[in-house]
Amino acid sequence: MIVAKELVDAVGMQRVLTRITYEIIEKNKGLGNIVIVGIKTRGTYLAQRIAKRIEQLEGVAVPVGELDITLYRDDYHKTGTDDPEVHGSKIPTNITGKSVVLVDDVLFTGRTTRAAMDALMAMGRPQKITLAVLVDRGHRELPIRADFVGKNIPTALNEQIKVSVTEVDGSDGIAIESLD
Repeated sequence: MIVAKELVDAVGMQRVLTRITYEIIEKNKGLGNIVIVGIKTRGTYLAQRIAKRIEQLEGVAVPVGELDITLYRDDYHKTGTDDPEVHGSKIPTNITGKSVVLVDDVLFTGRTTRAAMDALMAMGRPQKITLAVLVDRGHRELPIRADFVGKNIPTALNEQIKVSVTEVDGSDGIAIESLD
């Protein structure tokens, strides 16, 4: 039985994204060299929202891309297929020499982030890669940390963080689910 508890509603999620946006602006003095890249699926929509907020606040349109990490995952062979479904990455500019902000919804073991960095490095050589996550839930297996964190939500291993975005799920929010 899955028991879910809402932790952050739509308004709270908007506040969290705005705070992350301000932090990105502060740490990237001059936004002319920045590219924001969201990890599919929900990270893509969060990246688009951050870029839109940067444009509202700073008047600068920042390139936004989406990254499919399917072929870079270390666990895709466990899916039972030798031919994983790849949806493709779309990065609107060359990332070589750019400051890339990688965006994801939840940071857990660090394996998704590692795969995303491998995928980015296959596309070019960024000057710098930083990581922005909506939720850091702990339980890292790799030495990876986020530079921009919306919420730290410690979890037990039998719990899961569920991020909802309107574009995919019909509403925004963050919930914790107990898998007991």
